[in-house]
Amino acid sequence: MTQTPPLPLNATVAVIGAGTMGAGIAQVAAAAGHPVLLYDNRDGAAEAALTAMNTQLSRRVERGKITDEAKTQLLARMTPCQKLADLAQAALVIEAIVEDLAVKQSVFTSLETTCTPDTLFASNSSSLSITAIASKLNDPGRLAGMHFFNPAPVMKLCEVIAGLESRSHVIDTLLATARNWGKVAVRANNTPGFIVNRVARPYYTEAMKVYEEAGADIATLDALLKDAGQFPMGPFALTDLIGQDINLAVSQTVFASYYQDRRFEPSLVQQALVEGGLLGRKSGRGFYDYRDGAEPKYPLTITPGEPPKNMIVDGKPGLWQPLIERLSAAGITVQPGDPDKPAAMTCEGLSLKLTGGCTATTQARRSGDPNTILFDLAFDYASTDRLALSPADGSNPEAMATAAALFAEAGIQCSHLDDSPGLIVMRTVVMLCNLAADAVHKGVCSAEDADNAMKAGTNYPAGPIEWGERLGLKTVIQVLNELEEHYQDGRYRVSPWLKRRSA
Repeated sequence: MTQTPPLPLNATVAVIGAGTMGAGIAQVAAAAGHPVLLYDNRDGAAEAALTAMNTQLSRRVERGKITDEAKTQLLARMTPCQKLADLAQAALVIEAIVEDLAVKQSVFTSLETTCTPDTLFASNSSSLSITAIASKLNDPGRLAGMHFFNPAPVMKLCEVIAGLESRSHVIDTLLATARNWGKVAVRANNTPGFIVNRVARPYYTEAMKVYEEAGADIATLDALLKDAGQFPMGPFALTDLIGQDINLAVSQTVFASYYQDRRFEPSLVQQALVEGGLLGRKSGRGFYDYRDGAEPKYPLTITPGEPPKNMIVDGKPGLWQPLIERLSAAGITVQPGDPDKPAAMTCEGLSLKLTGGCTATTQARRSGDPNTILFDLAFDYASTDRLALSPADGSNPEAMATAAALFAEAGIQCSHLDDSPGLIVMRTVVMLCNLAADAVHKGVCSAEDADNAMKAGTNYPAGPIEWGERLGLKTVIQVLNELEEHYQDGRYRVSPWLKRRSA
């Protein structure tokens, strides 16, 4: 099959909107070698954006990131424009203006009478329907979405979104062009949230749900997802950075667009922050307090007791085998137990098991081990320096200190989660996997593009489907079923695609 080529580098690219996003997209196109036209209806905005770009690029020259010649050539390709008519000969026009459907429709209908019939149109909208934006055009097939991530010159992802009438040639050309610009370009069909904003919801809402249920404090949950999960930022710190109002608005839009599907349900604790004007870093307070003199919040760590000398390992540890190796290397005598039993570590009368989605109390009742403690998922048990532990109700009060001492011998700090089903890293990962799988099931994107989008757009340590397969899809389904059994609200129902794939 012949691949569709990208736009040639001598083709002019026009960008409408000289704000942070529009100027960033213009810079990306110019850096790739295109002549670029930058238009904004605010007087002097395009010129001001180029001045700011010059300053920013000069700092990169000073740091040795680019040469002065490269900066000069990039800026020489940029031309500020005073009116839409100046964009007439552009081969591609990308709109990056206010998220208002009527305004975007008006801009594109004006462009349709201004540009040539071969000009491709793209909207950088992050939340509006590409089909709706194109609906007022005489030729809606020429328009698609090109959703860049902020800051566009740095972030690698570009979601190319096909509206109902977008022609396949337009989509293929935009994908090839974005890749030619150095982007990880993924294809998505028009759906609320596209790929990233749809699939990423559980990263925020699962942690907030555990917090609402008094499972742990925010600093501890952030540390567990960052240290054990290897996510770049914890969800509470991240939403403070994004802005609680912005993050909540996306969650509310996706929730409403899917007719109140419980999998996308926003958090009441986040809503309370927004109602109180506690929007995060930009307001000085959010989940954390950023004001001068504010007391910092640190994760809580269990004080270790006396470490055990011996440990018996039943079953097949599988994913957490590196824990056994670390403990053995630390001087703990590891003895093999019953290979036919469920995988567990036993020592000093307590039973340590990887969470399977139920509560520790439920696990203790099923196994008959009252001193059951569940430990959480880690992205890499060979290197993690923090794990969550959750004890069964009624377990020996000294059990947690003993378990913490065991892991401390391997250089792992432990944090206490109240008896929360699925703990925090496990439940977050399986929900991310489930929503990515459902996006594939609904024809939004391919499994490969779902994984690539989340790695490039959010810097997750692995794609959610890739991570689920590493964990084992049967395990993912088991954990989801346990969560659904616990809550019984439809939030954790398993995607049919996961069921098919696991079979």
